[in-house]
Amino acid sequence: MTIETRVFGEVSIDPTKIIHFENGIIGFPDLQDFALIYDIEKGDNAGIRWMQSLQEPAFAMPVMDPLIVSPTYNPEVDEEILKPVGNLDPEETLVLVTVTVPKDLTKMSVNLRAPMVINVTERKAVQIILDSEEYMIKFPIYEILKEGKKEGTC
Repeated sequence: MTIETRVFGEVSIDPTKIIHFENGIIGFPDLQDFALIYDIEKGDNAGIRWMQSLQEPAFAMPVMDPLIVSPTYNPEVDEEILKPVGNLDPEETLVLVTVTVPKDLTKMSVNLRAPMVINVTERKAVQIILDSEEYMIKFPIYEILKEGKKEGTC
């Protein structure tokens, strides 16, 4: 399937790679189907990727693996909240957090309090809000990414 996007222009999406959020994402309950877009040359483990809406071509969010910037990230989540994604096998689970990229890049941050949990096998996902104050909504990442780039880890 081919979609026209605001950020990437025309993009071919493999229908078997569509990720479905049964309840949409926070703030956008009607946006339920997404494709994860990334730089093929860097592989799907690249730092920042994009969660592209299939319902709204102008909507794409930068996302990343929280472990890149917070290696101890391991929030406790009530299993009831995760029911929409089916049985989660740790090897087939992807957790992503949204990235905020303001004009002043030194203020770049991730939202560790509202992760997206994706069942890679079933391509079902849910975005949750953690009750814990332990994780920041605006966790600064500029210096972490800058250092990782020097070391070749980002």
